Amino acid sequence: MGFFRSMFNLFRFNKTNWRAVALCVFAATIFWFFNALNKSYTTNITFPLAFDYSHENYVAVSPLPKKIRINVTGIGWNLFRKSAGVKVAPLVIPLNRPSEVRKIVGSTLPPLFSNQLDGLEINFVVTDTIYLNVQPKAGRWLTVAVDSVEQNIKSNYTLVGNVRIVPDSIFVEGPLNLVTKLKEPIQLAIPQNIDENYRQDVEVVLPDGQLFRRNPPTVDVVFDVEKLIEVRDSIKLELANVPSGTWPVIGIKKIPVTIGVRESQVSQFDINSARAVLDLKDFRRGDRKLIPVVHGLPSFSRIVKIDSIRIRL
Repeated sequence: MGFFRSMFNLFRFNKTNWRAVALCVFAATIFWFFNALNKSYTTNITFPLAFDYSHENYVAVSPLPKKIRINVTGIGWNLFRKSAGVKVAPLVIPLNRPSEVRKIVGSTLPPLFSNQLDGLEINFVVTDTIYLNVQPKAGRWLTVAVDSVEQNIKSNYTLVGNVRIVPDSIFVEGPLNLVTKLKEPIQLAIPQNIDENYRQDVEVVLPDGQLFRRNPPTVDVVFDVEKLIEVRDSIKLELANVPSGTWPVIGIKKIPVTIGVRESQVSQFDINSARAVLDLKDFRRGDRKLIPVVHGLPSFSRIVKIDSIRIRL
């Protein structure tokens, strides 16, 4: 028992003793750490990477590499500072003719980087190959348009007048190979089921849009719509281009139609000028159905529904 009591008393410290021990351990750790940093080591370190070229005249089509990994030898202090990212300037690769460089082999870079890494010796570049895609900048004027506005208008409404786009063209700047591939007019996207006059700023959206500069990026699109009132009636049925020596058989002389007329001009609508024409130019003998083409409708109206006609030659 006396032996165990002696051991217990040996390891029993008051608070002052524990602080002294902790300070000793801390001082020893600091001494070991600083002593270790004064030795030479070899390790792999990731460095930031930058490319020096004219950004006014060239643009990167794909993101350029931002880091490169290199095996270096140096004093621990320098290695610690570089690996911790403390005041580490990027390694710079100059590109005199950016569009002609597609890849850079890592083994060719040590001579270029040797003067940029103070206090470190380059053994080899761990990164095998750096791939680049830099193109000359180019610009061109492109027209813009809205295709098939009627498809975006609600079914019982119609376009009134013309679609106005201001400006009707924009200047696009970007990589040469992509700028030349852009097709015009550039189609603008507008919402569906429009049932009121439309006046909006519409963004000009391009494929790979982040690579282009647009001036302006948006255009004003303006057009008017009006509600259609349905008028149901019948119109005269006529035949055209009847093959010689044939006698077409049609069971009716008039055909029922549904016509949409602009609400503001219903009172002016006269269906008597309209006629439905069946064109038999390419018709072969037999029995088939055809859809007549309506002629003579006023410009402020349109066919909503018309039935097909059975005809026999």
